[in-house]
Amino acid sequence: MNIQTMPDNKLFVLDTNVLMHDPAAIFRFQEHDIFIPMVVLEELDHGKKGLTDVARNVRQASRFLDELIRDTNQQTLNDGLPLSRIEHSPNGDNLNSSGRLYFQTSAMTALLPDSMPGNLADNSILSVVLALTSKFPHIKVILVSKDINMRIKAATLALTAEDYHNDQALEDIDLLYSGATALEDDFWENHGTQMDSWQEKDRTFYRLEDPLVSEWYPNQYLYMDNDSNFEAIVRRCDGETAILELARDYRSKHNSVWGIYAKNREQNFALNVLLDPEIDFVTLLGTAGTGKTLIALAAGLTMTLEKKIYNEIIMTRETVPIGEDIGFLPGTEEEKMAPWMGALMDNLELLGSRSGQNEWEQGATKNILMNRVKIRSLNFMRGRTFLNRFLIIDEAQNLTSKQMKTLITRAGPGTKIICIGNLSQIDTPYLTATTSGLTYVVDRFKHWPYGAHITLRRGERSRLADYASENL
Repeated sequence: MNIQTMPDNKLFVLDTNVLMHDPAAIFRFQEHDIFIPMVVLEELDHGKKGLTDVARNVRQASRFLDELIRDTNQQTLNDGLPLSRIEHSPNGDNLNSSGRLYFQTSAMTALLPDSMPGNLADNSILSVVLALTSKFPHIKVILVSKDINMRIKAATLALTAEDYHNDQALEDIDLLYSGATALEDDFWENHGTQMDSWQEKDRTFYRLEDPLVSEWYPNQYLYMDNDSNFEAIVRRCDGETAILELARDYRSKHNSVWGIYAKNREQNFALNVLLDPEIDFVTLLGTAGTGKTLIALAAGLTMTLEKKIYNEIIMTRETVPIGEDIGFLPGTEEEKMAPWMGALMDNLELLGSRSGQNEWEQGATKNILMNRVKIRSLNFMRGRTFLNRFLIIDEAQNLTSKQMKTLITRAGPGTKIICIGNLSQIDTPYLTATTSGLTYVVDRFKHWPYGAHITLRRGERSRLADYASENL
């Protein structure tokens, strides 16, 4: 094996979980070189069977490697395969890398401490990294792994180890777009010199020209923390010109949505965009008890049963258990999903119990609602197309960016998608707040004029839930 790199180049040794997470990871290191130990290929071979996303990623990674080694000889393998041989991935991503790919073509052993814990595969990879470090002292060898414990073990051996960062939508979750901006109390005095206002169909609009407009996004929520109670939605941004629309007030009971009303500013904005048929995609972030699911369901019932804009509501979520899996669930698709939909069903029961109804009327209302609300599993979403549906994706923080893309591209004409999640409650391995598919879509859709986002900050469940969220 003849590894020759440029003075500033690095040699990255990939752990198996990196390729399982992103099959195109070998093309994400720009001018740097990649090394794949033999044990990684063996683990990929063991994980290729099945219909899970991990198995699909493994098969795609194997296809990339097969295409790279096609029509090569042993000397070419020893000298490294140029990664620029593949220009585009099957899904259209541009795979631009000028580095080389090296395989382990001979036994590489380095002495590990006798007391080193862990499975044989991890220790084999660490042994390869140790051997490369000692054999090529002029090259900076870096282990890349999604496994925190693997990186810790590498650090105990004085090896350089890093997480795989290419899948991060943001460097810091605090930079995530919140969907709302507070205006200064003297905003109109300082920025309202060039402004027009008019009314259309009982709606009030403003046209504002100001350099500050370039910092706004379509469907962003603007408000003032003073007695004016000014709340507006950015309907259009074009350079330094923006069109604002005064937000409707859903806080009063006479203007309620399916029997509920907004209890704070963020809920009011969420209802504004949820009830707007011109907005096709809405993301709602918030901690437990902020009302994300309740207001999404209430808006869906209003748009489906009262305004008849959508044919039905479809609810789905990722099935990641909090504790130990309860095992096989009998029944149809909806019956299997029922235990995962407890939160949605609780809110649906609340919305179906309108005041003044007797027990029989409440039962009849519940049956009517259930006929228009369908529960579907994510496992059967691939290849489907939803027409005129109000699709709610709950617990979206547990989805990867690829899963989010698969779900959102299911939307046909007239379909609205609502993604709900809490980035502090991620249960999926190898996902963090910065790599979650929910974070990914919030960041990618903030410039789109038919999408909206809001972060709900105030808990409205109970004083007990609020105290627990803040202090536990």
